[in-house]
Amino acid sequence: MITRLFQHQVEETLKWSPAAAILGPRQVGKTTLAKNIAAARSSAIYLDLENPSDLLKLSDSFTYLSSLEQRCVVIDEVQLKPELFSQLRPLIDAHRVPGRFILLGSASPSLVKGVSESLAGRIAYMELTGIGLTELPADIDYRENWFRGGFPNALLADSANASKEWLNALIRSYIERDLAHLFGVELNATILRNFWSMLAHVNGNIWNAETFARSLGISAPTVLRYLSFLEGGYLVRRLQPWFVNAKKRLIKSSKVYVRDSGVLHRLLTLPDYDTLRGHPGIGASWEGYVIEQVFQRLPQGLEAYYYRTQAGAECDLVLVQGITPLACIEIKLTNNPSISKGFINSAEDLKPKYKYIITPDSDTFQIHRGVIVTSLIHFIDILKEIS
Repeated sequence: MITRLFQHQVEETLKWSPAAAILGPRQVGKTTLAKNIAAARSSAIYLDLENPSDLLKLSDSFTYLSSLEQRCVVIDEVQLKPELFSQLRPLIDAHRVPGRFILLGSASPSLVKGVSESLAGRIAYMELTGIGLTELPADIDYRENWFRGGFPNALLADSANASKEWLNALIRSYIERDLAHLFGVELNATILRNFWSMLAHVNGNIWNAETFARSLGISAPTVLRYLSFLEGGYLVRRLQPWFVNAKKRLIKSSKVYVRDSGVLHRLLTLPDYDTLRGHPGIGASWEGYVIEQVFQRLPQGLEAYYYRTQAGAECDLVLVQGITPLACIEIKLTNNPSISKGFINSAEDLKPKYKYIITPDSDTFQIHRGVIVTSLIHFIDILKEIS
């Protein structure tokens, strides 16, 4: 069993916030985490909105939850009853104590129909991601984490085949049922499967809705709708461009990544790590894996973007504080990297305080122009120092 670093963050939040919402994709470990936290709190109660008996208890949610004001209430899959968000406001205001509610959700609240109540000042939203590099047990290295991804059941499976079969089942479940169920919409399973597969094959590329629309035989607005649902289910990430510098002709479309590398590799039908090593998409896979690890440990106050100009300046990641670029980052799969001209130009444009090239497991050393080469694990360790 892996102890999640995220648990401490939730526990600290519950010391001051009446409610905490733990968001993330299905099967990422939200329920296990919440039950571990609730076990340390007296008289906690767990309700699963996919359980008919628990759903029946909440047929008169206000009355039922009012009777539990002295207990910590964990509500799983809260997006299935979106009216709860508005009903929690008077409940919290009537008896405002820290750690009263823990809400678990597998869909972004902004995309769930009926969630108009933000509960501003009453709830803290936090995202639980897959198991990351800094949480791995001693017998699992970054290569296995990269290939299998961060879903606990895939990463910790007894065999490579069991891991692949679990991921196949997860993908099938999302395509056939889960996404439509989460957002209360109808989705064409064939289009969704083809769309997700296409995203995997252009992982990390600049987003172009028209290209996808032509390939899938649907409209660009429909493509954007499907992308929004995958993003809202925490399955893909749209990395936005940094374009404060209006003097340059910049690329202003987002880049899209399949967030979990294990899911990416199953969508690409890669059977093992050795096959990945020879696949043309390995560079984009590594880039996406690194970006997810950085997002998992990104300090508060920093935002991450990419940078690209039409003249060829390019930077895989730009870490920004306010409107000030602090770090330019290039991601390389080799441990003996050279500095690309595009990265040099982007650093000249943005003038960051730090310049890094992230590799799989090289030593840390400085090369010319003040660029520091370092391994991913070391960069994650020093990330908190970037300010």
